[in-house]
Amino acid sequence: MSRSLREKQHPLIRTLADRIEQTWQEHLDLSPYQIPHDLGFIEGSLDGERLAIENCCHQTPQFRKLHLELAQVGQNLDILHCVMFPHPHYNLPIFGADIVCGRGSISAAIVDLSPVNRDRSLPTSYQLPLFGLPAVKFAQVRELPAWGDIFSDYCLFIRPSDTDEETAFGDYVLSMLKIHCQIAIHTQPATSARELATILAGQEYYCDRQQENDKTRRVLEKSFGTEWTNRYMTTMLFDRATAIASC
Repeated sequence: MSRSLREKQHPLIRTLADRIEQTWQEHLDLSPYQIPHDLGFIEGSLDGERLAIENCCHQTPQFRKLHLELAQVGQNLDILHCVMFPHPHYNLPIFGADIVCGRGSISAAIVDLSPVNRDRSLPTSYQLPLFGLPAVKFAQVRELPAWGDIFSDYCLFIRPSDTDEETAFGDYVLSMLKIHCQIAIHTQPATSARELATILAGQEYYCDRQQENDKTRRVLEKSFGTEWTNRYMTTMLFDRATAIASC
C-alpha cells in the first residue's frame, strides 16, 4: 500500500495499519490478491472535500482475502477498515477492525473475531487465549449497531478518551490479530459437506449484515452514486460472490 495517504492520517490509524501489515508478514504466507483495476486507488469528492480511498489485499492458504482499506475526506475524516475473510473450507471466525476519526478525534474504534457457526460462538481453540488477554477498561464503551448480532462476546467497540486509551485499543487489536493468525495456520480444512455449508452460510450472513451499515453506504453514495456504491460494497468490502466461487 502506498504510504502517501497513510502519512496524512491520524497517528493511531497510521501506526495500526503498519502493525497489521507487519503481523500478516510475520505469521502468514502471503501471496498477491487481484484487486479490480479501478478499485485499488479511488478519488472523488464529498461536500467539496477531496475523498481518497486506498485498498491493499493479500491472500494465503487459509484466507481468501486480507483487506486493508484507508480512506480520507479532506482534513475532516480518516478511516481504517480491515477484514480477514477465511476460505470457506476453514472453520475460522472473521477478523475485523475499524477506526473512524473526525477532525482529529477518534469517534469509533471496533475490533472483533466474528463467529460463522450456527450458535454464533467462537471455536473453543479461541476461548482460552482471548480470555487470557489483559483486561482493559475504557471510559466510553459504545453500543453496537442494530445489525451487530454478527459480533462475538470479545468484541471491543469504544470511543477512546485519550492517547492512552488509543494505545490500549491498538494493543488489543494486535493481540487479537496474533492469536487469530497463530490458530489459523494450525487449523485443518473442513471436509464434511455439512460443515462447509455452515461456514459458507456464516460468511454470507456476515457480509449481508455488514452491508446494512447505512453510514458507510450514505458516504459512498453521496460521492460516487448508488450503482458504484453497490458494486464497491459487494465486490470490494463484503464480497459474498468470492466466497461462493472459492468453495
